[in-house]
Amino acid sequence: MTHPLRLGIAGLGTVGASVVRMIARRAEAIGATAGRPVRVTAVAARDRTRDRGLDLAGVTWFDDPVALARSAEVDCVVELIGGAEGPARETVEAALSAGKHVVTANKALLAHHGPALARAAEGAGVALAFEASAAGGIPVVKALREALAGNRISRVYGILNGTCNYILSRMELEGLTFESCLKDAQALGYAEADPTFDVEGFDTAHKLAILTSLAFGTELDAEGVSVEGISAITPLDLRMADELGYRIKLLGVAEATEAGIEQRVHPTMVPKSSAIAQVMGVTNAVTIDTDALRELTLIGPGAGGEATASAVVADIADVAAGRVPPAFGRPVAALTAPVRAEMQRHEGGYYIRLTVHDRPGVAAGVATRMAEREISLESILQHRSESAAARDRHGRSGLPVPLVLITYAATEAAIRESLDAMAADGLLSEPPQLIRIERK
Repeated sequence: MTHPLRLGIAGLGTVGASVVRMIARRAEAIGATAGRPVRVTAVAARDRTRDRGLDLAGVTWFDDPVALARSAEVDCVVELIGGAEGPARETVEAALSAGKHVVTANKALLAHHGPALARAAEGAGVALAFEASAAGGIPVVKALREALAGNRISRVYGILNGTCNYILSRMELEGLTFESCLKDAQALGYAEADPTFDVEGFDTAHKLAILTSLAFGTELDAEGVSVEGISAITPLDLRMADELGYRIKLLGVAEATEAGIEQRVHPTMVPKSSAIAQVMGVTNAVTIDTDALRELTLIGPGAGGEATASAVVADIADVAAGRVPPAFGRPVAALTAPVRAEMQRHEGGYYIRLTVHDRPGVAAGVATRMAEREISLESILQHRSESAAARDRHGRSGLPVPLVLITYAATEAAIRESLDAMAADGLLSEPPQLIRIERK
């Protein structure tokens, strides 16, 4: 096939502009790899007057991305608008209806509409490619869908949001608060003006849902992800983690258990010796546990124009070469219905930071409530503040102090019940902090 693959780029933000530049810069190499030329023939964006530093001579401009998707000048639509609904969804649906290939970086769209879009792509005999949707420039989609076909995967987990990893890294290394690190992340462009989607874990959850489907051959189940963010993490938690030999990371974890598929996003303590603990700043990492390879960790840039464009252009090269695998590794009809493993049944070790009244009998009351639910404690640490100690020497007592518990494996339900009982007993002066531990 020698005629060029004609691309329509819908969205000319940071990523879209980077894709156009990368294709111009690497056109000859991409064409040699794909076996046919690749050319941008159309673009769609809201503002024609903005200087993006691009040479768009000879490229047709569309104000409406849906019109671009239907254009006879386009063979493959590259959707880089973003969002689960509105123009992004309408553009992708229009492209598939018109029998055009689609490449997208839109994790929210896939998390909410992935199966329906994959079914439409299958019906039209075209590609729905989304390498850039899960971990930026890291080729984890291709690894799960193709490279690991001979492996039985038991767990996929990783750092899937660079904003959160940047904030936690700064908090740990510099002893800063969450709020101050968030402000710095916003100033540097790592976090949005409204950072909720990132810092409360929803971005990671969307990416995890995609990886879960690819890893376990199940229908995509974004609603089945248990989600917690990092806004409650304090410098004290990071200091205690360091003292105990751990680092705190926001992880997305998908695991096959006897109860079903467990999908969870939450702050996690990981051993400092683990590969994923070494990943700092805005970098992403994904670890895949398999029967044959044991543990495979992929590390690289998880966001940014060039990193995301790298994954987008890789998908474009596949489309140009005629490689059109099923979007989620197998036909949609062959995906199995996921059996959700409820978070209350999750079993593992826990870091629990209690703020208790510094008075006789409190520690015994805490231990009793844990023992009632057969929760075994690996260690107990109490760090009294200098101010609390000084007041005690003057005869005052009952001041709040942190009490840190590390448990052996226990169920989430048992841990929550014991904490509720402690609160009912009046032992706690503040809501407890609960962080799960991944020991390997």
